[in-house]
Amino acid sequence: MSQTETPPEKTKRSYIYLLPLAVFGILLVLLWFGLGGFSQSGRNPSELTWVLQGKPVPNFNLTPLNGLKTVDGQQMPGLKTEDFRGKISIVNFWGSWCVPCRAEHPGLMKLAEIAKQKNVQFVSINYKDQPAENPLAFLRELGNPFSAVGVDNSGRAGIDFGVYGVPETFIIGPDAIFFEKHVGPLLPVNFDSFIAKLEAAIAKYPEAVKP
Repeated sequence: MSQTETPPEKTKRSYIYLLPLAVFGILLVLLWFGLGGFSQSGRNPSELTWVLQGKPVPNFNLTPLNGLKTVDGQQMPGLKTEDFRGKISIVNFWGSWCVPCRAEHPGLMKLAEIAKQKNVQFVSINYKDQPAENPLAFLRELGNPFSAVGVDNSGRAGIDFGVYGVPETFIIGPDAIFFEKHVGPLLPVNFDSFIAKLEAAIAKYPEAVKP
Protein backbone atom coordinates (compact mmCIF):
# COMPACT_ATOMS: atom_id res chain seq x y z
CA MET A 1 0.00 0.00 0.00
CA SER A 2 1.47 3.34 -0.99
CA GLN A 3 1.76 6.19 1.51
CA THR A 4 -0.84 8.24 -0.39
CA GLU A 5 -3.57 5.61 -0.45
CA THR A 6 -6.34 5.56 2.10
CA PRO A 7 -7.29 2.29 3.78
CA PRO A 8 -10.80 1.16 2.79
CA GLU A 9 -12.09 1.24 6.38
CA LYS A 10 -10.75 4.76 6.91
CA THR A 11 -12.38 5.84 3.65
CA LYS A 12 -15.78 4.56 4.83
CA ARG A 13 -15.39 6.39 8.13
CA SER A 14 -14.44 9.58 6.27
CA TYR A 15 -17.61 9.39 4.18
CA ILE A 16 -19.69 9.07 7.35
CA TYR A 17 -18.02 12.14 8.85
CA LEU A 18 -18.57 14.12 5.63
CA LEU A 19 -22.27 13.25 5.37
CA PRO A 20 -23.50 16.01 7.74
CA LEU A 21 -21.39 18.56 5.84
CA ALA A 22 -22.87 17.40 2.53
CA VAL A 23 -26.42 17.68 3.90
CA PHE A 24 -25.65 21.14 5.26
CA GLY A 25 -24.26 22.20 1.88
CA ILE A 26 -27.37 21.00 0.08
CA LEU A 27 -29.57 22.95 2.50
CA LEU A 28 -27.52 26.09 1.87
CA VAL A 29 -27.94 25.71 -1.89
CA LEU A 30 -31.70 25.23 -1.52
CA LEU A 31 -31.91 28.28 0.72
CA TRP A 32 -29.90 30.33 -1.77
CA PHE A 33 -32.22 29.41 -4.62
CA GLY A 34 -35.22 30.00 -2.38
CA LEU A 35 -34.02 33.55 -1.80
CA GLY A 36 -33.52 34.06 -5.51
CA GLY A 37 -29.84 33.29 -5.82
CA PHE A 38 -28.41 33.49 -9.35
CA SER A 39 -31.57 35.27 -10.54
CA GLN A 40 -31.96 38.97 -11.24
CA SER A 41 -35.67 38.63 -10.57
CA GLY A 42 -35.20 36.54 -7.42
CA ARG A 43 -36.55 37.39 -4.02
CA ASN A 44 -33.58 39.14 -2.51
CA PRO A 45 -34.54 41.71 0.17
CA SER A 46 -34.02 44.76 -2.05
CA GLU A 47 -36.55 43.39 -4.56
CA LEU A 48 -39.28 42.18 -2.21
CA THR A 49 -42.70 43.80 -2.61
CA TRP A 50 -43.15 46.48 0.01
CA VAL A 51 -46.69 46.10 1.28
CA LEU A 52 -46.60 49.27 3.41
CA GLN A 53 -45.98 51.66 0.52
CA GLY A 54 -48.79 54.22 0.40
CA LYS A 55 -50.02 53.29 3.87
CA PRO A 56 -49.95 55.40 7.07
CA VAL A 57 -46.99 55.22 9.40
CA PRO A 58 -48.05 53.26 12.50
CA ASN A 59 -48.44 55.06 15.80
CA PHE A 60 -45.27 54.99 17.86
CA ASN A 61 -43.46 57.14 20.40
CA LEU A 62 -39.77 56.39 20.92
CA THR A 63 -37.65 57.82 23.71
CA PRO A 64 -34.50 59.79 22.83
CA LEU A 65 -30.97 58.41 22.92
CA ASN A 66 -29.93 59.61 26.35
CA GLY A 67 -26.81 61.76 26.26
CA LEU A 68 -26.99 62.61 22.56
CA LYS A 69 -26.82 66.40 22.27
CA THR A 70 -27.83 68.89 19.63
CA VAL A 71 -25.32 71.47 18.36
CA ASP A 72 -26.51 73.90 21.06
CA GLY A 73 -25.99 71.35 23.83
CA GLN A 74 -29.60 70.28 24.36
CA GLN A 75 -30.79 66.69 24.58
CA MET A 76 -31.63 65.53 21.07
CA PRO A 77 -35.30 64.53 20.86
CA GLY A 78 -36.73 61.09 20.32
CA LEU A 79 -39.19 60.30 17.55
CA LYS A 80 -42.95 59.83 17.25
CA THR A 81 -45.48 59.54 14.45
CA GLU A 82 -46.63 63.16 14.75
CA ASP A 83 -43.10 64.35 13.88
CA PHE A 84 -43.72 63.35 10.26
CA ARG A 85 -46.70 65.64 9.79
CA GLY A 86 -46.19 68.62 7.50
CA LYS A 87 -42.74 67.77 6.18
CA ILE A 88 -40.96 65.20 4.04
CA SER A 89 -38.85 62.91 6.22
CA ILE A 90 -36.00 60.49 5.71
CA VAL A 91 -35.84 57.80 8.42
CA ASN A 92 -32.78 55.58 8.79
CA PHE A 93 -32.81 52.39 10.90
CA TRP A 94 -29.33 51.62 12.23
CA GLY A 95 -27.34 50.00 15.02
CA SER A 96 -23.78 50.42 16.27
CA TRP A 97 -23.40 46.61 16.07
CA CYS A 98 -24.25 46.66 12.35
CA VAL A 99 -21.21 46.50 10.04
CA PRO A 100 -23.11 47.75 6.93
CA CYS A 101 -24.34 50.70 9.02
CA ARG A 102 -20.76 51.78 9.52
CA ALA A 103 -20.06 51.32 5.81
CA GLU A 104 -22.98 53.55 4.81
CA HIS A 105 -22.37 56.30 7.38
CA PRO A 106 -20.26 58.56 5.13
CA GLY A 107 -23.17 58.50 2.69
CA LEU A 108 -25.56 59.46 5.50
CA MET A 109 -23.39 62.46 6.35
CA LYS A 110 -23.62 63.53 2.71
CA LEU A 111 -27.36 62.84 2.69
CA ALA A 112 -27.80 65.08 5.75
CA GLU A 113 -26.34 68.02 3.82
CA ILE A 114 -28.64 67.35 0.85
CA ALA A 115 -31.66 67.04 3.13
CA LYS A 116 -30.82 70.34 4.81
CA GLN A 117 -30.50 72.09 1.43
CA LYS A 118 -33.86 70.72 0.32
CA ASN A 119 -35.62 71.43 3.64
CA VAL A 120 -36.23 67.74 4.31
CA GLN A 121 -35.90 66.40 7.84
CA PHE A 122 -33.46 63.52 8.40
CA VAL A 123 -34.11 61.41 11.50
CA SER A 124 -33.31 57.89 12.64
CA ILE A 125 -34.34 54.94 14.75
CA ASN A 126 -31.61 53.20 16.71
CA TYR A 127 -32.48 49.51 16.51
CA LYS A 128 -31.88 46.92 19.26
CA ASP A 129 -28.72 48.66 20.44
CA GLN A 130 -27.67 48.35 24.07
CA PRO A 131 -26.10 49.68 26.22
CA ALA A 132 -26.70 53.33 25.23
CA GLU A 133 -22.96 54.02 25.33
CA ASN A 134 -22.52 51.99 22.14
CA PRO A 135 -24.66 54.11 19.77
CA LEU A 136 -23.39 57.27 21.46
CA ALA A 137 -19.79 56.24 20.80
CA PHE A 138 -20.71 55.33 17.22
CA LEU A 139 -22.15 58.79 16.47
CA ARG A 140 -19.37 60.61 18.28
CA GLU A 141 -16.79 58.76 16.23
CA LEU A 142 -18.46 59.01 12.81
CA GLY A 143 -20.62 62.11 13.18
CA ASN A 144 -24.33 62.61 13.79
CA PRO A 145 -26.30 63.37 10.60
CA PHE A 146 -29.70 63.16 12.33
CA SER A 147 -31.96 65.84 13.82
CA ALA A 148 -33.72 63.28 16.05
CA VAL A 149 -32.99 59.73 17.18
CA GLY A 150 -35.64 57.41 18.60
CA VAL A 151 -34.56 54.32 20.53
CA ASP A 152 -36.17 51.01 19.54
CA ASN A 153 -34.60 48.56 21.99
CA SER A 154 -37.45 46.07 21.71
CA GLY A 155 -37.57 46.07 17.91
CA ARG A 156 -41.30 46.86 17.94
CA ALA A 157 -40.96 49.91 15.67
CA GLY A 158 -38.85 47.85 13.28
CA ILE A 159 -41.65 45.29 13.02
CA ASP A 160 -44.25 48.02 12.47
CA PHE A 161 -42.10 49.55 9.70
CA GLY A 162 -41.62 46.14 8.07
CA VAL A 163 -37.85 46.22 8.51
CA TYR A 164 -36.05 43.15 7.13
CA GLY A 165 -32.75 44.06 8.77
CA VAL A 166 -30.71 47.19 9.35
CA PRO A 167 -29.75 49.38 7.71
CA GLU A 168 -32.93 50.44 5.97
CA THR A 169 -33.94 53.95 4.95
CA PHE A 170 -37.48 55.25 4.42
CA ILE A 171 -38.94 58.33 2.78
CA ILE A 172 -42.18 59.48 4.42
CA GLY A 173 -44.52 62.11 3.05
CA PRO A 174 -45.88 65.10 5.00
CA ASP A 175 -49.15 63.21 5.42
CA ALA A 176 -47.25 60.57 7.45
CA ILE A 177 -47.67 58.09 4.58
CA PHE A 178 -44.90 55.69 3.54
CA PHE A 179 -43.55 56.94 0.20
CA GLU A 180 -40.37 54.94 -0.55
CA LYS A 181 -37.94 52.53 1.05
CA HIS A 182 -34.33 51.45 0.51
CA VAL A 183 -33.19 48.09 1.87
CA GLY A 184 -29.52 47.76 2.80
CA PRO A 185 -26.73 50.31 3.10
CA LEU A 186 -26.71 53.53 1.10
CA LEU A 187 -23.45 53.36 -0.83
CA PRO A 188 -22.02 55.20 -3.86
CA VAL A 189 -23.43 52.52 -6.16
CA ASN A 190 -27.05 53.24 -5.12
CA PHE A 191 -26.88 56.73 -3.62
CA ASP A 192 -28.06 58.55 -6.75
CA SER A 193 -31.05 56.25 -7.14
CA PHE A 194 -32.11 57.05 -3.58
CA ILE A 195 -31.77 60.77 -4.26
CA ALA A 196 -34.01 60.27 -7.32
CA LYS A 197 -36.65 58.78 -5.01
CA LEU A 198 -36.28 61.77 -2.70
CA GLU A 199 -36.68 64.15 -5.65
CA ALA A 200 -39.88 62.29 -6.59
CA ALA A 201 -41.25 62.89 -3.10
CA ILE A 202 -40.34 66.59 -3.33
CA ALA A 203 -42.09 66.81 -6.71
CA LYS A 204 -45.20 65.26 -5.19
CA TYR A 205 -45.20 67.45 -2.07
CA PRO A 206 -43.63 70.79 -3.10
CA GLU A 207 -45.42 72.71 -0.34
CA ALA A 208 -43.73 70.56 2.30
CA VAL A 209 -40.22 71.75 1.44
CA LYS A 210 -40.87 75.48 1.30
CA PRO A 211 -38.84 77.38 3.92
